[in-house]
Amino acid sequence: TFPCMLMTLYLLMALFFSFHFPLGQMTDLIYTEKELVQSLKEYIQAEESKLAAVKSWANKLDVLTLASTSDPEVYLAHPVNAYKLMKRLNTEWSELESLVLQDPSDGFISNMTVHRQYFPDEEDEKGAAKALMRLQDTYKLDSESFSKGKLPGVHHNAILTVDDCYDMGKTAYNEADYYHAVLWMQQALRQMDAGEEHVVSKADVLDYLSYSVYQMGDLPRAIELTRRLVAIDSSHQRAGGNLRYFEKLLSKQLKELNQEVQEPATEEPIQLGTYKRPKDYLPEREIYEGLCRGEGVKMTSARRSRLYCRYHDGNRNPRLLLQPMKEEDEWDSPHIVRYLNALSDSEIEKIKELAKPRLARATVRDPKTGILTTANYRVSKSAWLEGEEDPVIERVNQRIEDITGLTTQTAELLQIANYGVGGQYEPHFDFSRKDEPDAFKTLGTGNRVATFLNYMSDVEAGGATVFPDFGAAIYPKKGTAVFWYNLFRSGEGDYRTRHAACPVLVGCKWVSNKWIHERGQEFRRPCGLTEVD
Repeated sequence: TFPCMLMTLYLLMALFFSFHFPLGQMTDLIYTEKELVQSLKEYIQAEESKLAAVKSWANKLDVLTLASTSDPEVYLAHPVNAYKLMKRLNTEWSELESLVLQDPSDGFISNMTVHRQYFPDEEDEKGAAKALMRLQDTYKLDSESFSKGKLPGVHHNAILTVDDCYDMGKTAYNEADYYHAVLWMQQALRQMDAGEEHVVSKADVLDYLSYSVYQMGDLPRAIELTRRLVAIDSSHQRAGGNLRYFEKLLSKQLKELNQEVQEPATEEPIQLGTYKRPKDYLPEREIYEGLCRGEGVKMTSARRSRLYCRYHDGNRNPRLLLQPMKEEDEWDSPHIVRYLNALSDSEIEKIKELAKPRLARATVRDPKTGILTTANYRVSKSAWLEGEEDPVIERVNQRIEDITGLTTQTAELLQIANYGVGGQYEPHFDFSRKDEPDAFKTLGTGNRVATFLNYMSDVEAGGATVFPDFGAAIYPKKGTAVFWYNLFRSGEGDYRTRHAACPVLVGCKWVSNKWIHERGQEFRRPCGLTEVD
């Protein structure tokens, strides 16, 4: 390389001039040469270190890609693997690029340039981290279980390092989410204290952790952690000031309570449940997440005795006479049924094949403006398929019409949704309420009278469809479909049908939705004057 040639030239020049200078100057050149040799050694060492680092990266990634490409869906079914993929492509590959750029390599950089447009960005990495926190909350998983990859339904582990945990905590901190910042910085500290290798400094971890604990209102523990920070780095810019401020604040609080200042006792490590999770915008948060964990399901023996299974021929529909659908009751009131073998494996694969190129972040309709927009309470990707695109879609639409007895001519297109790591849709109504009368005005087909939901994959853990109002949980089962009415016969909305798609803990959830509208159902489901199913 050019730097190496330049160093060689300098050495040759030094040797050449040594024959034309007095002895005193020549001795200076000897020392100059020694410095040049040392400089050359440092250059070689730097090049070798860089090459060793790149080789280490290549070996590590070779093992990773061998495992990930053997079965990508199984690999990405583990949420930690999905998060770390986002992190590698957004952060760590950029670091490798910077390392290589120190001595530009045109082949590698041009290759990086071509592929970089497809890499996840900072927002994607942040979203993956927040997805892990969402799973942590919903399924009450402590940070240590997550860090060691010990999740329900998994048969392989994927670990989080000290630096991974630190990055998780920093993501939460930057969002002013001090609750999760505490949990993940504490986990980083725990693994650090256990002797695990790390790049981040303990001072940085304690800096974030102590301030986050302070924000959670725990002054004694904030003081203890800040003292640890000062002991490690007495010159830390903020630590001394924070410690004096925390101690003064605690003294003031104790004085107001007529208590003496006491030395903070040695604190146990911060665990899930040490601090109360802050309330948010969702009133039924606890009920919803409990149902996702299988808690609070109100399936009693009396209710179960009223549930039956039967063959369903769609009121002697010609297409169902020879091969009727297997229909099972999932809930009595409101009546929710499940149909077995609603989709074949080949139909599912074809639908996924058609949908994958079009998948985009799912949107929701703003109740105030009626405009479709993305929202944190709906995390999935979706695509819409028309019946004319492929015989399979036309066949599925016709099957839904045969099963339900309702026309799909005025229904919305078949929506395909894919829920990856932490994918969810928090409690919502499928129909429009009185405070949003224009939600489906542009369609001109009235309100959503019913929902037909096809499950196109099994899910190892999580991903249930839950109804917080009456405590039901319906689990995905590949090839089956569930159906319910959103409106009473009077046309009034059935507010009991508020439902949610629980976050996918392990696996990849595929569903297809068919929302059937009022127009065209006048003689298929006659109106009534009372609210009856």
